[in-house]
Amino acid sequence: MSPALCLSRFLPYRLSITSNAISQRIAMEYRARFDLKVPEWRVMAVLGDVGPLTQRQLVGATFMDKVAVNRACKVLVEQELVMRHPNSLDGRSHLLELTQEGRDIHAQVMPLALKMEEEILACLSAKELSEFSKTLDKLFAQVRDMDPDSED
Repeated sequence: MSPALCLSRFLPYRLSITSNAISQRIAMEYRARFDLKVPEWRVMAVLGDVGPLTQRQLVGATFMDKVAVNRACKVLVEQELVMRHPNSLDGRSHLLELTQEGRDIHAQVMPLALKMEEEILACLSAKELSEFSKTLDKLFAQVRDMDPDSED
């Protein structure tokens, strides 16, 4: 085989399409019930997991681009699932936080997402799952360590 790129074997492509396929499959469940798109749910999931964050922090936490995070936050604020309030530590930014309705939806979607994750991962043995998880952690750490903008 020549050194030319074979897209079907290119790891970034394989990871991306697998991630997108899984995300879209899970999204079918919460889109039908709550009219949420993938970026909106990712923002809600992170806020539900770690609490209030700035949009800049959300960009870092979700690895989505600024425009996608901005758009998702705007929709979530308009739907009153997220509220925006001044950041007392930085007068230039705002913190975004789930509203009570947002927390209620988060509490309903998480079990759906976890159930779907369990169904998807059922094709792996416990050992394969453990090794896969460790491998993903190693790959993420390697990429993070290569990032000149990463903070240590």
